[in-house]
Amino acid sequence: MNPKTYEALSLMAQRLDQINDDLMKPEVLGDIKRLTQLNKERADLETKVAKFNEYQVNEQVINDSKKMLEEETDNEMITYLKQELETALNQKELLIQQAQALLIPKDPNDDKNVIIEIRGAAGGDEANIFAGDLFRMYSRYAENQNWKIEILEAMPGEAGGYSQISFLVKGEGAYSKLKFESGGHRVQRVPKTEAKGRIQTSTATVVVLPEISAVEIDIKPSDLRIDTYRASGAGGQHVNTTDSAVRITHLPTGIVASSQDGRSQFQNKELAMNALRAKVYEVEQEKQDAQLHAQRKTAVGTGARSEKIRTYNYPQNRVTDHRIGLTINKLDQIMEGSLDELIDSLINDDQKQKVARHLETDEN
Repeated sequence: MNPKTYEALSLMAQRLDQINDDLMKPEVLGDIKRLTQLNKERADLETKVAKFNEYQVNEQVINDSKKMLEEETDNEMITYLKQELETALNQKELLIQQAQALLIPKDPNDDKNVIIEIRGAAGGDEANIFAGDLFRMYSRYAENQNWKIEILEAMPGEAGGYSQISFLVKGEGAYSKLKFESGGHRVQRVPKTEAKGRIQTSTATVVVLPEISAVEIDIKPSDLRIDTYRASGAGGQHVNTTDSAVRITHLPTGIVASSQDGRSQFQNKELAMNALRAKVYEVEQEKQDAQLHAQRKTAVGTGARSEKIRTYNYPQNRVTDHRIGLTINKLDQIMEGSLDELIDSLINDDQKQKVARHLETDEN
């Protein structure tokens, strides 16, 4: 294990012991604020220290096995000890990787809800139909995760699907699992609109943003223009009967967010503000992170709308994620929301790259 990683975990173990001692003190038990703070810190440390303890036990097994092999003369026992040593050595590498991953700072947005915007891009009607297929795919995945979806705004395509659809995904860990979906999605198939049966390539763009609270970003009411209009399309009995849809424009940036599928103008205004905060926050973050651009390029995609991240090939029942070179021949299952293999692979790859950068920083 990297010496700095070992030292960091050792200090965490010491800190956990200190917290456990403090939590036994009457003056701490009587201080709700302090008690809450310590319990939160303990919860964060326990997993890391448990992995460190597991590593230390494994190291002891390795050392004991080596020592016993030097002294043992019985062939049967030697074979057993060699097997035990090989198992422990293999386990050691895995434990090191897991421990290093636990030291990587958690993305503060991982536990947040997400706002997803899908747009049909190149390919005309087929691009819009594909955008609708992607929305259905994410909806099915959300159902599998026991998440809820609220449509903010939908602009149906003339031949089906959507030229644009934005929606809120509410559920534990939604952003942590969906954040790598931002970018260009490409489909290769025979479109329903193609009379001659020729394969066509079309694209749709996906943008995933964490839901941002009013506390996290300050937007002045004077910087907003709020318009109401009559909603169109699916969304409830109020549609086409009242000016319940809301469009909010952030004047300093020109960013626009809309909602039309809420049950009332008040609800639509709240949903639109959620989307607007997320978009303004994204712009602000991009400005602040400009100096880290080189590092971001090494991560699993930049999230840019123009970046082609994935191809869905219907004739070959194949999905390829170009960022990590992963190909899965289960397109039919993936389009039904079985995204776990894709998403887990992206998370693991991102984690490996973060660990590598963390170790590189330690060495420097």
